[in-house]
Amino acid sequence: MPVFTYKALDSEGQEQRSEIEAATSDEALNKLRSMNLFPTSVKEKTGKRAAPKAAGAARKSTRKRTLAIGKVKTKQLTTFTRQLSTLINAGLPIVRSLRILGDQLKPGVLKNDLLDVADDVEGGMALSEALAKHPKAFNKLYVNMVKAGEAGGILDQILDRLAGFMEKAERLKKKVISAMIYPAAVITVATVILLVIVGRIVPQFQAMFVEMKVDLPAMTKALVAVGNGIQHYWWLFLAVPFALAMLYRLIVFTKGGRYTVDFVKLRLPIFGVIVNKSTISRFTRTLGTLITSGVPILEALNIVKEATPNVVIGGAISKVHDSIREGESIAAPLAASKVCDAMVVNMIDVGEETGELDKMLLKVADTYDEDVDALVGGMMSLIEPLLIVGMGLTVGFIVIALFLPLIKLMENM
Repeated sequence: MPVFTYKALDSEGQEQRSEIEAATSDEALNKLRSMNLFPTSVKEKTGKRAAPKAAGAARKSTRKRTLAIGKVKTKQLTTFTRQLSTLINAGLPIVRSLRILGDQLKPGVLKNDLLDVADDVEGGMALSEALAKHPKAFNKLYVNMVKAGEAGGILDQILDRLAGFMEKAERLKKKVISAMIYPAAVITVATVILLVIVGRIVPQFQAMFVEMKVDLPAMTKALVAVGNGIQHYWWLFLAVPFALAMLYRLIVFTKGGRYTVDFVKLRLPIFGVIVNKSTISRFTRTLGTLITSGVPILEALNIVKEATPNVVIGGAISKVHDSIREGESIAAPLAASKVCDAMVVNMIDVGEETGELDKMLLKVADTYDEDVDALVGGMMSLIEPLLIVGMGLTVGFIVIALFLPLIKLMENM
């Protein structure tokens, strides 16, 4: 009978290494679990005859990967996570659960990755290790939470908690993006219309004024100059945005440039507050979820730092990591960084004192989510009248600039 070497965690979380005889890798896994061990690696010992393929392995060759590019959508990954939690909670083996969920997915990146993950887990690899081989679909946050769930024997609960975290994070992101769509669309359409008016209609008025030898006022001369510029240099309106976008990419590519841009974002009126609160919300919710799941605090802070898009706040998290490593608290370096307001610092401080840091972090995240909702609503109510006033002033300027010469012409007649 084949011999398998294994690594497993006992009920106290201590790693055990030994050998076990079994006909297949599945049988070895079942034997270890019956011994109250949680296997993290099971491999056939070199030099022994190959174990016969398990029923699941026989199906491996019938599942073909499809050519797929791109990223895995958050909604698709969230649905998969929630369903995997449900199947594991119902008592189904992980490999069978992965195959069931993989079969029901449409061809794509996630389906291909799940087929590979299922094969690796069936071969004796831990689920977290198998997921880590596909970083485009499963980031470090996802992998580490699954690893914590495996170690604690509460994988179904961790997956359910992870799905809830992703849903809340995606909901907040969509709210901020949806708030930007309306003003961006209005400004784009209005700009196109004004360019057409100034570039096509104003030159016709200019020709009429020249023919009638009307002395143009300063406003009309300015409008005519803009119209001529649009006619002769229209390509600049395409080249300038492209050049600015490339310049922005070059700036954020450097460490100093990225820091400066992120610093400016946090200092912008209204928008900066939204960026700050949404980033802090993501930081506290991620850290709270990881701590609740049993991930060590230092490892959790490293994961959170990599998941934080703003490098200014990421730098503050790095200082918190160094502070804890030296035996200090979280609240002190956060207060010194000034990226969080006093309420957040005090709640975290209380959480550390009472031993309920994870709960306090999640409460901060919930509070900031509500603040972001209110700020986004307030920004929308402010942007709409500003857009109307801006459009009104622009159209009014064009109308007055065109009618002043006409009024002058009528007076001369």
